Amino acid sequence: MAKNSAHQRIDDHEKLCRIMQNQTNKKIDDLKAQMQRNEKAVLGMIGMVVLGMGTIIMELFGRI
Repeated sequence: MAKNSAHQRIDDHEKLCRIMQNQTNKKIDDLKAQMQRNEKAVLGMIGMVVLGMGTIIMELFGRI
């Protein structure tokens, strides 16, 4: 009986580990998607700053 109980506990533990691993993988995937969105936003902002600075520089050169 003890042997059967030990096998059951091991099986239960393995099932719990698989569930937790699936949840962890889902959270990692969600974070990856969020980081990709943030990366696009940051790159867009950098582009706007570069464009704005380029416009200012061109305007200043035009006054010379």
